[in-house]
Amino acid sequence: QVQLVESGGGLVQAGGSLRLSCAASRSTFRINAMGWYRQAPGKSRELVATIASGGSSNYADSVKGRFTISRDNAKNMVSLQMNSLKPEDTAVYYCLVVGGQRNYWGQGTQVTVSS
Repeated sequence: QVQLVESGGGLVQAGGSLRLSCAASRSTFRINAMGWYRQAPGKSRELVATIASGGSSNYADSVKGRFTISRDNAKNMVSLQMNSLKPEDTAVYYCLVVGGQRNYWGQGTQVTVSS
C-alpha cells in the first residue's frame, strides 16, 4: 500500500504561478509512471501531465508550454510547476502513482485562479 501526500495548491491571480508536490510513502514495489490529473466542477477528471520512470513526459495540449512535470525517484516525489495560470486551470488536482499493477491517487489539492 502506498500513501500519497499532496501540497502546494491555493489561490492565485491569472498569470501567476504555483508549484504542486506529491510525496509517496516508501513502497515495496517499483514505481513506474507518476502524474497529475485535474477535475473542474461539473467536468470529468482529465490528464494534465505524466512522467515515466526514465523521465519522458507527456502533457495535455491545454498546458503545454506553461506546466512542467518533474520527479525525484530517490524521494518518490513528483512535482508540477504551473506558470502563466489561467482561470480555466481552476480545478482539484490529483497526484497519480502507478506501480505494483495498481494506480494510487492522492487526496486532491484545490487550485483556484482568479481573473
